Parts: sequence; C-alpha cells; structure tokens
Amino acid sequence: MAHCIISEAEALLDKKFPVLDKGFIRLVDYMGGDARVVQAARVSYGAGTKSLREDAGLIDYLLRNQHTSPFEQVVLTFHVKLPIFVARQWIRHRTARVNEVSGRYSVMKDDFYAPELEDIAAQSADNKQGRGAAFEAEEAAAAQASLKSVQKDMYAAYAELIDRGVARELARINLPLSLYTEWYWQIDLHNLFHFLELRLDAHAQKEIRLYAQTLFAITKSVAPLCCAAFERHVLGGVRFSREEFAELQNRLGNSGGAGCGARLAGKELERFEEKLYAGSPT
Repeated sequence: MAHCIISEAEALLDKKFPVLDKGFIRLVDYMGGDARVVQAARVSYGAGTKSLREDAGLIDYLLRNQHTSPFEQVVLTFHVKLPIFVARQWIRHRTARVNEVSGRYSVMKDDFYAPELEDIAAQSADNKQGRGAAFEAEEAAAAQASLKSVQKDMYAAYAELIDRGVARELARINLPLSLYTEWYWQIDLHNLFHFLELRLDAHAQKEIRLYAQTLFAITKSVAPLCCAAFERHVLGGVRFSREEFAELQNRLGNSGGAGCGARLAGKELERFEEKLYAGSPT
C-alpha cells in the first residue's frame, strides 16, 4: 500500500513544539491516517470509495465499540526531549519502540528542568502521589533556588569527572532526575490513545500532562477523525463500576438500582461525584 500523504501532517514534520522550559516534541514520521483505519476496517484497498461522513461514522463505531486493531495500522514517530523523571513515568507504557540518547556514548548536556514558581506546591494531604496547595511566592522561590543550586553542583561534579578521564558510563551515575534526555518514540494509534487517556487525565502529573497535550495536538493533524472519536468517547466519556451504576440508578429513581448493595460512601462516593460533576478529564 502506498504511503498516505496528509498535507496537515506534512506541514508539521520536524517542527519543534516546545514543552516545559527546555523540552520539545517533534513529529519525525507517520504511516497512515484516518483513511488507513477505514481501509483496514473494510479490508479494502480503494481510496475514496466512501464519503467523509461515512468514514467518520465507521471510525466512531470502531472506537465506541473498542474494535482496536484498525487503529494499530496508523504509526507515528516522535522525537522528544524531556526530563528523566518524566521519561520514567512515560516508559511505563511498554507498547512503543524507543531509542534513547545514551550517557555511555555521549557527554550529557547541561540541561535541567526547574518548575515555575506557580507550579511549586506542598505534598497533598490526601493523595500520596500528588501536589496540594501552592506555596507562597517566597517559599516557592526558595525551593526553586535550591533545585537549581543542586543541579548546578551535580553537573559541575559530572563535568569534573569527565575532565579527569573517568568513563562516561560512570561519570553520569550521580546526575539527577531533572536532567533532560531525548528519545525517538514510535507507537501505533491504538496504544497512543491509551497513553493519552491516562496522561491527559487531571490526576496525571502536570509535567507529563503537558507533553500529552502536545502529542494529542500533533496527532490531530495525522488522524483528525480518529482523534474526534477519541475525544467524544474516551476523553469526554465516563465509565461506571457496577456499584456506581447502581448508585446512578438509585438517584434517577430507577427501581432496577434497588437492592444492589450498600450505597457508596467515603472515597468511592467522592470518585463517583467527580465523574458526575467534574466533566471531561482534560
């Protein structure tokens, strides 16, 4: 099958989209788009045999009913510069092909991430992996200065070891998680959507959420109909557990919800209320 040329995606190739203070994402290459998903679903090689409206309807049907294999036919390759702590969250998604810069072969750049003052906050009291209230300006500035000071010292120590002739694979081992790394990341559209579902969620750490937002914006240029269906059914949709659905039935006065167990309480009730009133996770 010939490579599908998508003018909107071609316009973005090799263009850097900044993320955080020194990071970026750029689209290196892509294979297929909305038409490839449609062709795969219909097992057809003819282009333009259906209207745009029918194609959109088919894509919507596939995503709504979790027929995922046609979306695997679309592949995107990104070049990403990101802090190592973000990379370690990112790499937990093991459904992509990754090639990362190596500190064994290359001298690492003096590039570190430091959060903006408004992003420096206290540990959340009720979320072990999240932030709570923002610091006052003076406290935030002191924390930011401490971060930058340590980064400067760590890189100076690294550079000194390099100058002494210490092997690069050893000199790098004390470098902190705030150091920027780079990789090529190739993934199919189905697994990219799974990544985005999790990393666009409001509970995801802000830094990786910003990368996810940029990834999604770029992906819209490659497969806009697929992205629209994803926004409609995944980002804009809600899944209920059995107990949550029973609670919903009870609130609607549906007798089918009666006798389905105890009413929700505590954290379970809080999560249910979030689903009802918080709106889209993005």
